[in-house]
Amino acid sequence: MYIKRDRESVPRFRRKMGSTEDLDYPQVILQYSNGFLVSKVLFTACELGVFDLLLESGKPLSSDAIAAHLGTSTTGMERLLDACVGLKLLAVELTQEGALYRNTEISNIYLTKSSPKSQCHTMMYYSNTVYLCWHYLTDAVREGRNQYERAFGISSKDIFEAMYRSEEEMVKFMAGQNSVWSICGKDVLAAFDLSPFTQIYDLGGGGGALAQECVSLYPNSTVTIYDLPKVVQVAKEQFIPPEERRITFHEGDFFNDSIPEAELYILSKILHDWDDDKCRQLLAKVYKACRPGGAVLLVESLLNEDKSGPLETQLYSMNMLVQTEGKERTAAEYSKLLEAAGFGEIQVKRTGKLYDAVIGRK
Repeated sequence: MYIKRDRESVPRFRRKMGSTEDLDYPQVILQYSNGFLVSKVLFTACELGVFDLLLESGKPLSSDAIAAHLGTSTTGMERLLDACVGLKLLAVELTQEGALYRNTEISNIYLTKSSPKSQCHTMMYYSNTVYLCWHYLTDAVREGRNQYERAFGISSKDIFEAMYRSEEEMVKFMAGQNSVWSICGKDVLAAFDLSPFTQIYDLGGGGGALAQECVSLYPNSTVTIYDLPKVVQVAKEQFIPPEERRITFHEGDFFNDSIPEAELYILSKILHDWDDDKCRQLLAKVYKACRPGGAVLLVESLLNEDKSGPLETQLYSMNMLVQTEGKERTAAEYSKLLEAAGFGEIQVKRTGKLYDAVIGRK
């Protein structure tokens, strides 16, 4: 049989903050304070390969068997597995031989490395990089700048030199970005009909997952990934199959080098890295290069106009503080940046997922 926790043992997360019950007992405050514990349980299970092992085994396993396979202590593994059951990432069955654990469906889809929708690379980047930067969030708020120097002892004068401080770190970042587009890419690219645009430049296209989604959705298009030389090299070697003829590459720094002419430019999660001045500078270059009748597509996580949410986007904006020079913005703020560069006919589409789309036309 599968064990289900009784109703009283499940935290009531849906109560409104400030209700009488919350004032009598601060359940929501306690939930928030435990947030980083939840994240670390998830990250650790991914890093150790718990979900991969359970998928590959094809049957439920005991904590002792899992610990033996993964080379961990039995006491530590049992607690980790039970915490994953509490998070509904695993299910447990009590048998005469003892407790047997298996993946839940959501873990099979998103937390196993072999799944096409795997988010494991994102989990590892968060655990090994983002988490360390967030240790210095208080300093970031006091100083108003990113925390690479404190977290990793490296200069943050050039944020992408800091972010790509080793090839291993760069590959982890690119793989993490690719995994995001495996679950969000189609939605942002289908937000507007991009079929009239056949010559597309993906500025800062990284590992190319969004470019691959684009040529899949719009088979008559060609996409050129414009990125730093070392990023392009890794994308060619590890992420884009050589037989994919509709995706090409352009090496360069789009702030300092020229931007070739195209019909459509995609800037996905680019402007949120930079302050308003740098955004205006880049968009002006894009407008100048863009063919008449062309457009620019911004893919970003949009704040509500009063900045009251969504919570995920508010947290992403905090992450921009600890890691970059930028911030998340409202649709109106992005529209203003586009208009300042010369773009018009601006449209906004919220996808209902992590990332939204804004298009401006020349």
